[in-house]
Amino acid sequence: MTRPTFKNFKEKALKNPEVKKEYEALIPIYELRKKLIQMRINKGLTQAEVAKRMGTKKSNISRLECGENVSYPTLASISKYAGALGYKVKVEFEPI
Repeated sequence: MTRPTFKNFKEKALKNPEVKKEYEALIPIYELRKKLIQMRINKGLTQAEVAKRMGTKKSNISRLECGENVSYPTLASISKYAGALGYKVKVEFEPI
């Protein structure tokens, strides 16, 4: 008998249409967080340095990047984060 893995659990769970719908709804937020982290690393900055530039605490940057408690970042906080890294936010919409 093989030991269950997260991959097996995920595959089984995603066969449920309701679970799959909720999972797919979270994909954009995780892609956004991945992009925020990637931008910070490319700039060679730590979370503490970004926090200092934004006038906030490192723990707030950690929550913004990692999504503790699955909160959704506001456009204002994303814009402020981007500005601290020397970027501006550009919002685009694509047809489904």
